Amino acid sequence: MNAPVRLQVENLSKRYGGLVAVKNITLQVRAGEIVGLIGPNGSGKSTLMKLVMGIEPCSAGTVSLEGTDITRWPSHRVARAGVGIVFQHSRPLHRQTVLENIKLALLPDSLLRLFADRDVDARARAIADRVGLAAVVNRHPSTLPFADLRRMEMAKAIARNPKVVLVDEPFAGLTMSEVGVFSDLIRSFRDEGRAVLLVDHNVKSVAALVDRVFAMYLGERIAEGTADEVMRNPTVRRVYLGGEITASQHRAAAGAAKPPLLEVEDVSVFYGKAQALDKVGLHVGQGEFVSIVGLNGAGKTTLFNAMSGLVPYSGKITFDGNDLRRKTAGAIARDGLVQCPESRELFGDMSVHENLDLGGQHLSAARRRQQFDWLLELFPILKERRGQAARTLSGGEQQMLAIARALMMDPKLLILDEPTLGLAPVILEQLGRALERLRESSPVTIVLGEQNVTFALPHADRVYVLEHARIVWEGDPVRFAQEMGTGYL
Repeated sequence: MNAPVRLQVENLSKRYGGLVAVKNITLQVRAGEIVGLIGPNGSGKSTLMKLVMGIEPCSAGTVSLEGTDITRWPSHRVARAGVGIVFQHSRPLHRQTVLENIKLALLPDSLLRLFADRDVDARARAIADRVGLAAVVNRHPSTLPFADLRRMEMAKAIARNPKVVLVDEPFAGLTMSEVGVFSDLIRSFRDEGRAVLLVDHNVKSVAALVDRVFAMYLGERIAEGTADEVMRNPTVRRVYLGGEITASQHRAAAGAAKPPLLEVEDVSVFYGKAQALDKVGLHVGQGEFVSIVGLNGAGKTTLFNAMSGLVPYSGKITFDGNDLRRKTAGAIARDGLVQCPESRELFGDMSVHENLDLGGQHLSAARRRQQFDWLLELFPILKERRGQAARTLSGGEQQMLAIARALMMDPKLLILDEPTLGLAPVILEQLGRALERLRESSPVTIVLGEQNVTFALPHADRVYVLEHARIVWEGDPVRFAQEMGTGYL
């Protein structure tokens, strides 16, 4: 590609104390090119965007716009120079109409020019029409659907006719049809000769849209190239999937139909106007181990929170024959549906023993002692650490304590949300062995939500794939390895 380089980033780094969020990143985006920035949560993608825009100061390295060093410029000066940003979260002025919000982005920012150009109204209407807002220019943001709020952010970003457009999570909260519309809109930026750098968790949507992909992990570049090259890169697949996808035949055979314990029917969840789940349906049989796999942002945690009574939803969730609609989260947990959250939520200043004891408060004293002794056998390291404060444990030990505390409630169904997050490979092996012992020593039903497919598959009887707020595949682990092994990303 011989088009001129619009944005050049060289050896860019950002440190927060001892944490290196971005490390020696070098990339360029040319005129008429879309570059996709991908990577799991915590990879440094959004931080890199903030460094380019001048929202955060860099610790080292340079950012250049058409050869001009803009590294230390404040964000308003970067915007005037020709960089526009579409933020993930819309923050419009709610008292102003859509047209007025766009006009605000067109106003002069010099004290020497206090009034807008005479044609600002016409320009604002043209921009609104450009992004598909012509029919709603006189409405207020609070009356708009989520997709139109995202369009308004697009309109504000291109109001100054930028040379470079930064787009953060353009597809978050959109339906599949809306993703297609927004993809066309972003392509049109490229067709106009703008350079586009976008971040999104929806790897497939990014792959279908971009000219090149730049993959990050823990602040560093791990791969760069075409979408196909990057998605097949062994390091990228290991980061997203955890390693090679394999499954054992005995697990596939074990996933025969069992009496239903949990049934989810047409469940949808909105956060404000953003749709996090779209008519999700699944079932879990008594004694099954069901893995729900999906990339970050697919909706796994939202689904689990709906099951646990933590977020409002439409549709129906039935557990052990009872409709959960009017039950509180506490009642659902006491009835036997217990979630071990991704964030663990331990009481750091309490000991291992005290954290476990809290989980069994609703049990009789005899049953609590029995459950406690069983858990110390299941997780021997907790027996050694029983008097130690939870905050002093390693990450793997804290994860085992979080699972053990959930099991102290004597659940019929245990939800494990991303238990492998941030754990070293040796700890993953220990956790995997603990789950196998749990299956052998207890009739508890398990639902596991994971991005790490290589951890999720060996334990599972059945697998669901959650993608962009919808269930897109269901089957046994062997079929997953055969049918989804190359297409999961």
